[in-house]
Amino acid sequence: MADESWRAPAIVQELAAAGVEEPPSRYLLREKDRSDVKLVAAELPEPLPVVDLSRLAGAEEATKLRVALQNWGFFLLTNHGVEASLMDSVMNFSREFFNQPIERKQRFSNLIDGKNFQIQGYGTDRVVTQDQILDWSDRLHLRVEPKEEQDLAFWPDHPESFRDVLKKYASGTNRIRDDIIQAMAKLLELDEEYFLDRLDKAPAYARFNYYPPCPRPDLVFGIRPHSDGTLLTILLVDKDVSSLQIQRGGHSSHIADQLRVVTNAEKERISVAMLYSVNDEKDIEPAAGLLDENRPARYRKVSVGEFRAGIFGKFSRGERYIDSLKI
Repeated sequence: MADESWRAPAIVQELAAAGVEEPPSRYLLREKDRSDVKLVAAELPEPLPVVDLSRLAGAEEATKLRVALQNWGFFLLTNHGVEASLMDSVMNFSREFFNQPIERKQRFSNLIDGKNFQIQGYGTDRVVTQDQILDWSDRLHLRVEPKEEQDLAFWPDHPESFRDVLKKYASGTNRIRDDIIQAMAKLLELDEEYFLDRLDKAPAYARFNYYPPCPRPDLVFGIRPHSDGTLLTILLVDKDVSSLQIQRGGHSSHIADQLRVVTNAEKERISVAMLYSVNDEKDIEPAAGLLDENRPARYRKVSVGEFRAGIFGKFSRGERYIDSLKI
């Protein structure tokens, strides 16, 4: 039987704790990619878009959202209604989970029989090929929607109130999601429920990311360059450790339409992403109300299942699946 141990890489936090002087070869970026790795220190070329959710019904704030979506694909959200104490609890509980002994965390492993990957659970991302460059990070991936499909076997029971806090936080981000995508539909002059209708029984996940310190942060990615395959991602990040880079029109900065995460040599870092997808039974295609003779479709119709499989396949190689759908 062929050796498939490569499908179950080491937990990165354990590598960091062992005091390795250089990341193992499976994590090292190819020479041609290393010039892209920059610790996030440069100033943004222009102010980062900020949207006030409490004022989004007004024309001025709606215009800010339009500009942010058209020019960045990413924005900071204020007055969103999620209490600061709740967000702090999510981050604190996340850190407490990852700092538990490995034996306790492995109870929630995302590998069946130590080798067969499943999306939910604790571990690393899917390893597709033996030559795949691995990310310097671990993660806990949990399905939060639909509620009847939550698998609490993967939800940590320590800290004791972790589950209640996550459910409360997900309720808050669900409301944010609805407000934003309704505003997006209005900006496009579509029915206000256009995107919401595609979310009925759609999967939503909470992804907790842990980035240990790395002895050679110039040689690795915390998460390789990628575009999220979601309708909307709500990201909660560490207050004190900068890391997120965005590719926007060929310029790498903190924020834009292709994301990468860099590591640092001294500090661990946590982030929590709420990932909102589209109903699996739906197709993805340009909205008919936006097409005419002068504005034909630029992308072909694709099923959600095909789209998701394509995203995962391209993600392992750091590529954008959307480019393959162009007509």
